Amino acid sequence: MTQDLSSPVPAGNPFTDYLIAKLRNHPKRIVFTEGEDLRVLRAAERLVNAEAAVPVLLGSRNAIRGMAAENGISLKFINVIEPAKSSDLGLFCQHFAKVERYRKNSAADPADVMSRPHYFGAMMIQYGHADALVGGNQSLPAALFRALLHTVQPMPGVSKMFGIMALVAPHLQHFGSDGVLFLADCGLIPQPTVDQLAMIAIETGKQARHFLGREPRIALLSHSTKGSSGTEDARRMAAATALAVEHAKAAYLDFSIIGEVQADVALDPTASEIKLPDAGNRQPADVLVFPNLDAAHISLKLLQHCAGAINYGQILAGLARPAAQVPRTASEETIFGTAAAVGVEAIKYHQLYPDGEV
Repeated sequence: MTQDLSSPVPAGNPFTDYLIAKLRNHPKRIVFTEGEDLRVLRAAERLVNAEAAVPVLLGSRNAIRGMAAENGISLKFINVIEPAKSSDLGLFCQHFAKVERYRKNSAADPADVMSRPHYFGAMMIQYGHADALVGGNQSLPAALFRALLHTVQPMPGVSKMFGIMALVAPHLQHFGSDGVLFLADCGLIPQPTVDQLAMIAIETGKQARHFLGREPRIALLSHSTKGSSGTEDARRMAAATALAVEHAKAAYLDFSIIGEVQADVALDPTASEIKLPDAGNRQPADVLVFPNLDAAHISLKLLQHCAGAINYGQILAGLARPAAQVPRTASEETIFGTAAAVGVEAIKYHQLYPDGEV
């Protein structure tokens, strides 16, 4: 069992309370690719008790039942599937073989690949056997990413998959308007281009709007504020901001987008007033877009482990089906909230695509 490295959950969590309320009206089937994990069992039981989801755990039926019995966890309304013994394995093998023929690949054995939980779970969400997926709690991120990219259709208009982290810290000053911040990209694109930064800003803004229930404020971060430093990296963030504003207008999105700005300008109204005297009374940003993966991931870990922020995600943007990768150090709370987030994302998916396909 992995040690819980997260901070205590605050009473009245502004992020998960909103998500669970939405899911009670639209419960979703959420598949956990690594179900032989006490944290997953506890999170699944909480989702059932909240009447928010129907969890599906992949793994050994005997191992999961034994773990649940030993720890007093109810498996009522929790489905357990062993991929290698599933009645859907043959169908998934056919789908996989068809895709491999299209890609002109023939080396992989479909039964061997589809018996792997990440691939089986990805196939479940791709073909409507589940609504959303959570994985990564016992494996390296690349293993889950590979299965998803190989199996799940990409989302049109999103050039590359990237990761969004939701952080909750109502005890911290200037931590978004509601004690919630969205950080991107925290896991996949090492050095995003101007086009990719603009795409990350817009897509993360869409996710934030869906989770917050209002229009978000987005900041593209830099070591520079509005030309205070003339470095190439600062100019790149300024160009990405201009492109993001252009994309938002073209899509009729009422997002507030600012950049390139330093983190204090994005989050602290007093710093914003001093460094941007013509900006007016700005509220803290809800979305922070980082110049590169190092900056994003380091900031995420510092906020989580030093400042006590609770992390949810990362939610994977750029796929046509809702999915998330949680770290191996994830707490039960992180897994629970991340599952709720992709469940709510699945509500959006079914609203946007009622026929079930992108």
